[in-house]
Amino acid sequence: MNIYIVIPAHNEERFISKTLESLVSQTHLPKKIVVVNDNSTDDTESIIDKFANKYDFVSHIKTESSTDHMPGSKVINAFYQGFKTLDTDYDIICKFDADLIFPLDYLEKIITAFNKHPKTGMVGGFCYIENNGKWELENLTNKDHIRGALKAYRKACFEDIKGLKPAMGWDTIDELLAQYHQWEIKTDESLPVKHLKPTGNTYNPKAKYKQGEAFYRMRYGFWITLIASLKLAILKKRPKYFFNYISGFFRAKKAKQSFLVSKDEGKFIRKLRWKNIQKKLF
Repeated sequence: MNIYIVIPAHNEERFISKTLESLVSQTHLPKKIVVVNDNSTDDTESIIDKFANKYDFVSHIKTESSTDHMPGSKVINAFYQGFKTLDTDYDIICKFDADLIFPLDYLEKIITAFNKHPKTGMVGGFCYIENNGKWELENLTNKDHIRGALKAYRKACFEDIKGLKPAMGWDTIDELLAQYHQWEIKTDESLPVKHLKPTGNTYNPKAKYKQGEAFYRMRYGFWITLIASLKLAILKKRPKYFFNYISGFFRAKKAKQSFLVSKDEGKFIRKLRWKNIQKKLF
């Protein structure tokens, strides 16, 4: 299987060499890696160039977006700057972050997972963060969810969901739409990935309402938004986030922001969410 990887990178000089080193040392090498230097002002570019000069399957492009680290749109817009430079001769397309260290058999194992079940549309391991010298699971989501930092898609699934949405919540919408198109999501606990920069550490304060806006744009409705907001605030151990998320939901509703999914997709998403909620309760 041909694996293509796109890595958006903004001011990642502390981490990106470790990420790339772990990928160029894989037991199954990717066919192509494109690193998108997204308006970095540090030494990110020269580090990418060193790898691009040494490995013929690593390439580097530059793009200029806002310097604000806003969740969702910035990273996906950068992803597509890299994606559009690729041909279509891939079996698996990956969107990876630039602050990860992958186990050396990571790509080999995700290929095995894709080959094992033809209806597996997405595969991923789990992110771990360092805490007092120990690597612990970054427990922000359910174990059936693949973190946005390490997404891998079968080509047919990626095409069915029409790619990634340039908005907050893209890494939930992709899985919901994959299931809408009858693809399965596979997570593998035997694939621990070191996450060197915990999620959200550098987000711009202006992003605080984005999660609630995303819930609205995914057509969750109020009650699912309420439950999802409470759960996320508890997981992040930030009670005030709950009020930010609910406020964001009503801001988006008042502004009549555009939806990210169709009515039929929204109906499926709400049904699936309620089913999962009931399963956990009973």
